[in-house]
Amino acid sequence: MDRKHRGACLCNRVQFEVEGNFDSFFLCYCEHCRKDTGSAHAANLFSRSATLNWLKGRESVRTYRLDKTQHSKSFCLNCGSALPTHDEHLNLLVVPSGSLDTAVDIKPDARIFLGSKAEWVDKLDCIPGFDTLPQLER
Repeated sequence: MDRKHRGACLCNRVQFEVEGNFDSFFLCYCEHCRKDTGSAHAANLFSRSATLNWLKGRESVRTYRLDKTQHSKSFCLNCGSALPTHDEHLNLLVVPSGSLDTAVDIKPDARIFLGSKAEWVDKLDCIPGFDTLPQLER
């Protein structure tokens, strides 16, 4: 059964809907994804059949394509949040999982490009975890 997913950027200027199913869900540790997320990895959903509909703010969406690679990133011009990208050359919709406001029914399939991961990633399991921001010492 096809699903509908809704999402938005952080400032809510851009809103979108994805209709259809996701084929895969990857956590990508490549250098490009680390740099464009500012984090350890990108968490992206992929689909060759789902359709993307911009509900609001399409004029605020820009796409950056890294020369000589297949890497691209769409984002809100106002707040910088990652947004879905449709790559016509690959016929592939890429949706940053954190941009969705609705739950997805699949879990990540794999962690990819682990050979490019940041050296501190392997140390994450041994650090404390908190449900909220911890008290900072002064």
